[in-house]
Amino acid sequence: MLWVLPLLLAVAVVLPLALEQVSRPTRLLVSRAALSLFGEYVANESPRKQDQQSRLRAAHVETTHRVYAARTLLYSLLLGVSGSIFGVYGAAALLFVLQVSGEAVRAQLPAALGFLSDLTQVTELALTELFTLVFVFSATVGTALAFGVYYFRWAMLDERADTRATAIEATLPRTIAFVYALSRSGMAFPAILDTLTRNREVYGEAAVEIGVAVRDMNTFGTDVLSALDRMASRTPSESLEEFGENLASVLGSGQSLSNFLKGQYDRYQEEAEAQQRQYLDLLSTFAEAYVTVFVAGPLFFITILVVIGLVLQDTLALLRVVVYLGIPLASVAFIAYINSTTKTISGTLGGERDEIPSIEISGVTDVDDPVTDGDGEASTVDDGWGASRERLAAYDRFESVLGWLRSPGELVLRNPEYSFVLTVPVGLVWVGLRSGSIPIAPLAALRTIDTPLVEATLFGTGVFALLYEIHKRRVRAIEKVIPDFIDRLASINDAGVSIVQSMERLTRSDLDAMTPELQRAWQDVRWGADVRAAFRRMERRIDSPMMTRATVLITNAMAASGEIAPVLEIAADEARASRRLQRERRQEMLTYMMVIYISFFVFIGIVFALSSSFIPAIDNAELGGVGSGGVPGGVTGGVFSGLGTVDTAAYTLLFFHAAVMQAVFSGLVAGQLGEGSLSDGAKHVVVLLTLTVIAFVFL
Repeated sequence: MLWVLPLLLAVAVVLPLALEQVSRPTRLLVSRAALSLFGEYVANESPRKQDQQSRLRAAHVETTHRVYAARTLLYSLLLGVSGSIFGVYGAAALLFVLQVSGEAVRAQLPAALGFLSDLTQVTELALTELFTLVFVFSATVGTALAFGVYYFRWAMLDERADTRATAIEATLPRTIAFVYALSRSGMAFPAILDTLTRNREVYGEAAVEIGVAVRDMNTFGTDVLSALDRMASRTPSESLEEFGENLASVLGSGQSLSNFLKGQYDRYQEEAEAQQRQYLDLLSTFAEAYVTVFVAGPLFFITILVVIGLVLQDTLALLRVVVYLGIPLASVAFIAYINSTTKTISGTLGGERDEIPSIEISGVTDVDDPVTDGDGEASTVDDGWGASRERLAAYDRFESVLGWLRSPGELVLRNPEYSFVLTVPVGLVWVGLRSGSIPIAPLAALRTIDTPLVEATLFGTGVFALLYEIHKRRVRAIEKVIPDFIDRLASINDAGVSIVQSMERLTRSDLDAMTPELQRAWQDVRWGADVRAAFRRMERRIDSPMMTRATVLITNAMAASGEIAPVLEIAADEARASRRLQRERRQEMLTYMMVIYISFFVFIGIVFALSSSFIPAIDNAELGGVGSGGVPGGVTGGVFSGLGTVDTAAYTLLFFHAAVMQAVFSGLVAGQLGEGSLSDGAKHVVVLLTLTVIAFVFL
């Protein structure tokens, strides 16, 4: 058993690197060990260190250069040592595999490849030669792992910085719109930047990057010009670098900040439209690639394999590999690639966000939030009401649960994925009832449960799609009137009417789907709530990115001034621009969604024809049915002479499963490309699956 000890040592060496991913104490222990071993070495000043520090800042890594560099060297050392040990075992495994005579290998190879049999002579090497071979294996694997890990850790920073640069440039237009709007409200510029940073979850990575300048000003007392220059020098985004440098120049020269921001706002609005055009071109390329490679390609391959299998030799095994492995794996990889490529831009150009964060409003304390001190901890001031506050806090915790129980429909509409808690068990019960006893053989089991499983999938996906579409259509109906709502609010406020009175007047106007929400907000104000808190609650109920951005602008402008008409005009313009980009995207991608549908109809039509007409006709010919001209005996010679028994049921089952998989993946791709989310593909999956079931089960 001594041969196992080095392997256990290699595993023990890399075990802390795996445990630190889930254990904070282990991570701290690894960091301390790395600093003890390499801390002094990586602390030396050098051009390489300066370059590495720039890469860390660009990637926004929340650790120091000394810790990151020391950990990188420790990773390389540990994985190099373990790789050396694994290399020895790899060499031993190779020697074990090659314990076969050269004559046996030569007999199994074509004459042209007979020289490969000489490789088996490795087992006849002398002890020193074996030692040299094992040493080379060990050194090669260990060195490759050590250098690979080192360069991967630093290259990963460049990839992360590039991703951040894309995200910054995608969110910069809305960030500049926010800064420009609040500058029109009379708010001081440092306060504008501070407000933007507190709402960085709404405005994205550009606000996060500007938050670095805000941190320098608030924590280290840096002046605004120096903070902006430092932010511009460290950001990975060229657009933000240019904006930061120009902004610092304008502030330093005393020029009109509002005019500069207006020019930047107009410029980036135009760039957002150009970016929309590029994004749509990218989506159209993806749609064409999917139809060509993932629909037409498998269809052509399946048809060729069917013809070869029926005429020359059996290809059912290869067809199963294509259908059960090739199509799903390739489709999942394609969907993941689309998601990673378009996620940042789609969120900027009107795509849906998975979760709407709570917004930060200057000077507003929500009645739902506990009283906190300056450090963010609950206040412990004993004013005689501590026990009452504890009871109220306990009531608030239980009230949220009771609210879910009182309005389960609203909860499920806002979170349609919760429906799977009910539909998945019901679907499994349905599969069990419809299938009965399931055979042990894999193919027979598939044939037994496939139709009930598809029906259960239709049920679960259909319920999810219905709930998702109801909520989405409600939000879309509200978003449609948000620009009109903000315009009316601006007009009334510009006439000298206060915000409270403006809200009261708007409740009596017709704003379609937004009217009920606005009336609820007005009821909050009538019952004593602050106007900004009422807006905040309305934003939470609507749960729309567009409404969130408008609410942030409106409420923070109200904190600066009662005259917010200029800010509202900018907010309305930004909302109209977002609506226009969304509408253009839907109209543009409608064509490619139809292309995906048509390509699926072609796919299902051909495989249905193969399973219902072509293969049964070949099977009848093989069985000796009546041939053309009334000649009995079927196909007995010529190119069809190699025909064996045709397993029509196996081909039909395989084609049905291929059509089901294409229905699922084509629906998901149609939703992702056409509307920006896999959830939007649920309704397309239901439609395509229904057509598949009708074609193969009922026809």
